[in-house]
Amino acid sequence: MNAAEDKTIVREYFNSTGFDRWRRIYGDGEVNKVQLDIRTGHQQTVDNVMGWLKADNNLPELSICDAGCGVGSLSIPLAMEGAKVYASDISAKMVSEAQDRAVKAFSNTINPSFAVQDLESLSGNYHTIICLDVLIHYPQDKADQMISHLCSLAQSRIILSFAPKTCFLTILKKIGSFFPGPSKATRAYLHREADVIKILQKNGFAVQRQAMTRTRFYFSRLLEATRIPAE
Repeated sequence: MNAAEDKTIVREYFNSTGFDRWRRIYGDGEVNKVQLDIRTGHQQTVDNVMGWLKADNNLPELSICDAGCGVGSLSIPLAMEGAKVYASDISAKMVSEAQDRAVKAFSNTINPSFAVQDLESLSGNYHTIICLDVLIHYPQDKADQMISHLCSLAQSRIILSFAPKTCFLTILKKIGSFFPGPSKATRAYLHREADVIKILQKNGFAVQRQAMTRTRFYFSRLLEATRIPAE
C-alpha cells in the first residue's frame, strides 16, 4: 500500500464508520471498556499539551494550527484560553462535528476557525503547530515529509504525538491488539522516537519537553520542539 492509498483510506474511514466510532470515543457518552481506555489516554495527551502551553502564560498572544483536529478536543480548549486557533482535518465529518462543538462552547464567536484539509495542503505561518495522534496513519517516509512540511509553517514551536516503535508495541501490533475492535479499518504505523527527533533537528528544531501517555490500549509519545535561533 502506498502513501496515497493510505491517505484515501484514512479520509474515507473517518468520513464513514470511523467517524461514528471516534466521535463517541472523543465525546462523553457511554462507550465500551476499550473505547473508554482510548478516550482516557487521548485526553491525557491533550491535558499534557494544555498544561505545557498554559504554563508558558502567553496563550492569548499565540496563533496555533491544530493539524488533524478531529472533533476539536484540543482546538476548543485552546481557543477558550484565548489563543487564535486554526484547525483542520482530513475528514469533512470530523470538521463538521468540531464546528458544532465549538458553536456550543462559544455561541457567536468565530474562534476557532476550521477547514477540511490534509496535512500536505496546509499553508500559512503560525507561532505553534500541533499535530496529535495523526502520524500513526502514515508510514515513516511519508511521516518525514509531513513533519518537515509542518516545521516549515511553524515560526517558533511544533508539538507532535506518535505511537512509539518499541519491541513491546511492535509485538502488540503484530498480534492485532494495538487498536482492537471490529471498527478498525486503517493501518497503524509505529515510529522510532530517534527518527522523529532527527527529522525535527534537520528542520532546525530542538526538543524541549516530552511526555509519554500509556494506558492499556493507548500509547503516545509527545514531543515539543522549538526553532533553533539562527546564528
